[in-house]
Amino acid sequence: MSSPYVKLNIENQVGYIEFFHPAHNSLPGDLLAELVQLITDAGTNSEIKVIVLKSGGDRTFCAGASFKELISINDAEAGRVFFSGFANVINAMRKCPKFIIGRIQGKTVGGGVGLASATDYCMATKFAAIKLSELNVGIGPFVVGPAVQRKLGLSGMSQIAIDANSFYPAEWAKQKGLFTQVYENTEELDNAVKEFAENLCNYNEEAMAAMKTVFWHGTEDWDDLLLQRAKISGRLVLSELTKETLKRFK
Repeated sequence: MSSPYVKLNIENQVGYIEFFHPAHNSLPGDLLAELVQLITDAGTNSEIKVIVLKSGGDRTFCAGASFKELISINDAEAGRVFFSGFANVINAMRKCPKFIIGRIQGKTVGGGVGLASATDYCMATKFAAIKLSELNVGIGPFVVGPAVQRKLGLSGMSQIAIDANSFYPAEWAKQKGLFTQVYENTEELDNAVKEFAENLCNYNEEAMAAMKTVFWHGTEDWDDLLLQRAKISGRLVLSELTKETLKRFK
């Protein structure tokens, strides 16, 4: 498995949306756009009652945005477009009328933490440590911040945003409310996700859609908010400090 992809598989009324990239499941703009479209389509697909968001491979869930694309940004508009990628996915997840279950098998960084936070119910393995590394390269988790804060609270989000060098263990994320359950390995996680998702399919779709609307109440301004946050990151990535830092990482 070496070629990037985003795909949808429907099994027992559960829509499994899976993404993969050989660079630790980092997501370039084209894959993010495909994710937006698949999530949107799954939300209106009558064959699907519940959605599971997962990534390929056994290790990293998502390493965030594509570093290759990040270091190529040369102007503010390109920066805005780049950082809008995760904003668009989070907003698609927010507006999808169906519950989205997160299946987090391993470490997740930056934008990946945003995706996990934007799910409606998130399950993980003990290997699913999280990190917001953006400050480490001279920017900040501006786009994913609202989603992460919604799950971890302001205190938890600011803690991992400021401590940009550290991975926080899955149990910490569970205690803060990001993960609902933490399992010993991927096999246990997959069995639990399958059982939970298929059980949800027995419930009233209209009731679940109404519940989701209630759960996301107060986020109606995120279409504009996240794009404004993308502009902040797009501006900061052009600073000399950030460019020098990115060169060192490269």
